[in-house]
Amino acid sequence: MDYKTVLREGIYEFEEKKSVFIGYTKRVENENEAKIFIDKIKHKHSDARHNVYGYIIGKDMMIQRYTDDGEPQGTAGIPIIEVIKKNDLKDIVVVVTRYFGGTLLGVGGLTRAYVKSASGAIKNSQIANKILGNNIKIKVNYDLIGKIQYFFNENKIDVKNIQYEDKVIFEIRCEKNNLEEIKLNIIELTSNNLDIEIGEDVMYFKSEGKYYLDNEI
Repeated sequence: MDYKTVLREGIYEFEEKKSVFIGYTKRVENENEAKIFIDKIKHKHSDARHNVYGYIIGKDMMIQRYTDDGEPQGTAGIPIIEVIKKNDLKDIVVVVTRYFGGTLLGVGGLTRAYVKSASGAIKNSQIANKILGNNIKIKVNYDLIGKIQYFFNENKIDVKNIQYEDKVIFEIRCEKNNLEEIKLNIIELTSNNLDIEIGEDVMYFKSEGKYYLDNEI
């Protein structure tokens, strides 16, 4: 179930020939969540000329919806969908609000503005991979701290917590696909002088080498 989405809500605003464009994006689990977010933005900017949106939901991208909301056909909703696809994202909704500034931008100008809005909001949302992973607790003697920490640093292992008790307990997170290799390396590194506890399979959002649970974002 490895696929790309966004980590959190994002916003991006800019002005083009006195028209103000404000892009919003959010990760959603289903179409109802997407509609709720769209309604929220529409209510927030009820005085705007246009509130355009596009969303793609499902690992297989079965649900795809968009609207131009009064803009010339093909200049707003479809460009937003294409930005989502270009970034290979799923489970995401993008809404772009436009406050008309009185100057027409033309078909090309409009398309570029909506692409810029969607792209900026997505970038500010921080792209993440939704992956299957595990939490691992490793208990070792104090004389092994240096070796363990060096291994984690060299291999860019996400260390979530360190507890100093009668022994040192490292809590790390990793992808399911890398679990066995990491486990064997640590056992070899410590000459099997450790206690290791593997947590149940969970879904993480991985971004910039860090693993997040949904409730931590």
